[in-house]
Amino acid sequence: MPLRLSSPHVTRNNSTAGVMQKVVLAMVPGIAALTLLFGWGTLIQVLLCVSFGLLFEAAAVRLRKQNLSFYLSDYSAVVTALLLAVAIPPTAPYWVAIVGMLVAILFGKQVYGGLGNNPFNPAMVAYALLLVSFPVQMTNWVLPGETLASATQTLSLIFGGATSTGLGIDGLTGATPLDLLRNRGGVTTSEVWSGAELSAIASAYQYVALAWLAGGLALLYLKVFTWHTPISMILSLLVLSALFYGYDPDNYLDPLSHLTLGATMLGAFFIATDPVSSATSTRGKLVFGAGIGALVFVIRTWGNYPDAIAFAVLLMNLSAPLIDQYTQPRTYGHKGIRKGPRGEE
Repeated sequence: MPLRLSSPHVTRNNSTAGVMQKVVLAMVPGIAALTLLFGWGTLIQVLLCVSFGLLFEAAAVRLRKQNLSFYLSDYSAVVTALLLAVAIPPTAPYWVAIVGMLVAILFGKQVYGGLGNNPFNPAMVAYALLLVSFPVQMTNWVLPGETLASATQTLSLIFGGATSTGLGIDGLTGATPLDLLRNRGGVTTSEVWSGAELSAIASAYQYVALAWLAGGLALLYLKVFTWHTPISMILSLLVLSALFYGYDPDNYLDPLSHLTLGATMLGAFFIATDPVSSATSTRGKLVFGAGIGALVFVIRTWGNYPDAIAFAVLLMNLSAPLIDQYTQPRTYGHKGIRKGPRGEE
């Protein structure tokens, strides 16, 4: 008599390592765009973050007396390292990457029990701490078009403590487009856009956003995650920015700028979709993504930071368990959630 398998009959060979490898490959276009437009610093930060991320991961796993090769081969530490590397300035001192990875791996991940147990996105935990603790180093951005002539000069800035003036490099650092639009000194948004400074750097950030979008769409096509979280986040930010921009275009940022001049695309497809720290139900993902988009708009518009992906994601990570509790799908065969005599499920 033939063996009959119980449902479900459709299976997938989606190991953690396989999924993480796809995420790493999907980040290549964004990393390449950052390197081409902003210089060698991005690649150096990637190497620093990946190296120390794996080192701290190995140390933590060894201290917990667990299988070292098993946990190092799941690529989760590599993904965390890449997310932090592209979030920090390309010419940030080497110790910024080291401190960031120490916080991300030990305090953002391993202290909770490792992969699958962390309530917050580890890379965003590290980024938020770095931004609050070292604001000068974390806001020292490279201007596109003024990239360094060689990797040697970049290494001197990152490891040697050299300054751009000492290396004979002019215009090395400056404000990001969202910085310029936020701190516009009383002039209207359209007047800032008409200036040469913003128009010269905005296109570079838009190309980077398109690269992240391409990688994110590839992950959607490969079914690494569903569309619910990234699309709801983008739509939420788009609707809110369109409403306020339509009401007062002189004082609010237009929707396209919200989507392309910051880390929106990176956040929507690579950060908000973290399967561990985000909502898990279908309706929950919609609420989770919409909440991130709304918080990004609020913080960018009235908060102290021009870009707000990290803080918005961390706040919604905190809300994810509650969102899941109230958005669980109805059990098949029941009209609603069955509760006991005291109201418990």
